[in-house]
Amino acid sequence: MRATLRWAHSDLRTHRGEALFLVLATAGIVVSLLLATALFGYATNPWQRVFTQARGAHVWLHTAPSADTGKLTGLDGVESVTGPYPTASATLASRGARAAVELRGTPEEPSVGRPLLTSGHWLDPANPDGVVLESRLARALLAAPGDTLTLPGTDRTVTVLGVADSAEKRYRPGEQPGLVWAQPSAVGEPRGRVVALRLTDPEDTDYAVQRAVTVLGSGAVSEVSTWKQARAEAQGDNRLLGQVLGLFGLGALVAAGLAVHGAIGTRIRGHLRDISVLKAIGFTPGQVVRVFLIQHLAYALLGALAAAAVVQGLGSRIPGRLGDAVGVWHGLPGHTVALLVVPVTVVLFIGATTGLAAWRAGRVPPVPVPRRAASPCGRLSGAARSALGLRLPPALVLGWHRAFSRRLRSPATVARLALPLLLIVVAMSAWTTIDRFDGRPEQVGLPTSLTVHADSGLTDRAARTVLEDDPQVAAAYPGVEVAALVPGQTATIALRGLGTRQDPYPYSLAEGRAATGRDEAVAGQGLLALLDARVGDWVRITVGDQPQVLHIVGRSIEPENAGRVISTSLDTLRENDPGLGPTLYELRLRPGADPDAVADRLTAAGEGHLDVHAVPNPADGLSPLRGVIVGLIVVLALIGLIELLTAIGGTVREGERDLLALKAIGLSPRQITAITVVSTGCTALVAAILATGLGVPLAHWLIDAQGASSGIGSGIAAGPSAWLLLLLGAAAVAGATALAALPASRAARRRLADTLSAVA
Repeated sequence: MRATLRWAHSDLRTHRGEALFLVLATAGIVVSLLLATALFGYATNPWQRVFTQARGAHVWLHTAPSADTGKLTGLDGVESVTGPYPTASATLASRGARAAVELRGTPEEPSVGRPLLTSGHWLDPANPDGVVLESRLARALLAAPGDTLTLPGTDRTVTVLGVADSAEKRYRPGEQPGLVWAQPSAVGEPRGRVVALRLTDPEDTDYAVQRAVTVLGSGAVSEVSTWKQARAEAQGDNRLLGQVLGLFGLGALVAAGLAVHGAIGTRIRGHLRDISVLKAIGFTPGQVVRVFLIQHLAYALLGALAAAAVVQGLGSRIPGRLGDAVGVWHGLPGHTVALLVVPVTVVLFIGATTGLAAWRAGRVPPVPVPRRAASPCGRLSGAARSALGLRLPPALVLGWHRAFSRRLRSPATVARLALPLLLIVVAMSAWTTIDRFDGRPEQVGLPTSLTVHADSGLTDRAARTVLEDDPQVAAAYPGVEVAALVPGQTATIALRGLGTRQDPYPYSLAEGRAATGRDEAVAGQGLLALLDARVGDWVRITVGDQPQVLHIVGRSIEPENAGRVISTSLDTLRENDPGLGPTLYELRLRPGADPDAVADRLTAAGEGHLDVHAVPNPADGLSPLRGVIVGLIVVLALIGLIELLTAIGGTVREGERDLLALKAIGLSPRQITAITVVSTGCTALVAAILATGLGVPLAHWLIDAQGASSGIGSGIAAGPSAWLLLLLGAAAVAGATALAALPASRAARRRLADTLSAVA
């Protein structure tokens, strides 16, 4: 055992750089996977905790006031029914902030879908104007128990009695109204009612919705929401961040395993005589294998332990969502298991790849086999001889020949070096896609910057006059958005009528064409997946008891409502309902305009009749991804550096046998050095070309697949610019040649005796 440790220590002193890089790369991989685990837990568990403690409802049905909801109690599969509760739409204002809300008349705490109070207390019959706010709505309004909120356009005020968490769909400005629990008397004249269903089998949600709508009648149901939609919305961007970290972490783990395998294989080829001597003095094949295995397991274990300690001790101090996720993850039941399993899995994987490579060392015979005599750099090909005949520099020709004369090892080296570069290209593509959402939102389904809702105190003409008079507003598109039931009555979607045929709304189309004719519409990917439809199909949806048949002529990129949106012109909807008027306006601003400043001016000009919100941009929730991408690129660069050092070492060792022949034909030490440098640079160049050629389409496929699964739709991916890819390739080649220069120069100036011993 002592001899094994002494050999490992001697090898460590010889390859300190590779050992350091392997430890750092392992630490980066483990950190990535642990953060991915934390984000997955953070995305799911808080909502699941609220849902479980509140006995959350699996289905929420918004119905007309006349609907007979008592029939729902007799449905098979329905465990319990809560409600109906009267509802009304309103707007609340506090400290300059405004929010659209749903007032829900709740005389007592519900038995299903119970709000979980985080501060204050529940409704008090002695205080008819008291309300309880959903927690996200309270944060948007900067409200706390004891605050007084106003209802713009009226002289009414309400007092906040409490703030509560809910497992229902959360407040999203301009998309989803916030939830406000109030006494039935505070609701006033209700516009509808809401009822909650808790099912015996949550997986039967779609079937239960279909039966409930059938019993009540499709005309009596205006909106359906389910626990699956609420859970997906609560997970949101956290799950995407976890997927990105997990994907790159696993990719980096594979790249690190291959790099370790290549490094050990190269080292074995360079130490064949030493291994033979070890066997000759009594080392068994198992002991030889253990030399390499223990050494690299120690490196991996050191990196994994350091990463686990950093995440455990400092992870919660990371700014932003990552730190919050780690803080919550520390309190989850599976935290300790994950903190143990992830590092152990990484160490075992690296150990497995090490064992496969070290097994070859155990097969080295005790008596060294003389190497086959070879011509310099191997037998020259016809192309190489022709290039020398054209008086090209010998270093250039022989360097290229040396890089690719090894039939099996050359492609393997290129592939191992190309993998981390390929993952870097994918990471750069993710960064560029986020920049596309930020800098060119009109290309990814966000042609407008502000959404304006006008109350009944302002006519359409007056509202448009106020909006269009602002010098920074380029266009104001009138529209309406209503909930509609899909065929089969299992879910609701958003039906939007935006713009007119004379002034059409500028949708971002990924397929098909714009909706310009009668009954034509464009749909999001989420809706097409929900209906199992495609561009060119006709679909029938129901708004209340009014059917609407539309011809889908294009697929638009839809960041809102998980892509479950079908859009047409306001004129098309008016053909079914001539009295339909716009309820919202989408504003396209002039280049350089500040949306916040424009929103403030319009709010003031509307004199309390306009509710102005910025259009949500998915990139706003992905800002932590930029820091993640930078960290991943650093980890991948370390792995690439390990592979470069391995390739350089192999090239230098294999060039030793050619050194005498090269000197004999008159090449100077500088030319011999240039051969190794050119060989390494050519290997890096081919790897960079391969990584770019495969990485860009792979990145587009991965990003578009994620867009399609989220409902936004494919067509959102943006690859790095050509100069960025050229910069990456140039950095890889320049780094490879710079790293190769020093060891190649030392090898070219070796003493004659050392060179003869290497050839022997």
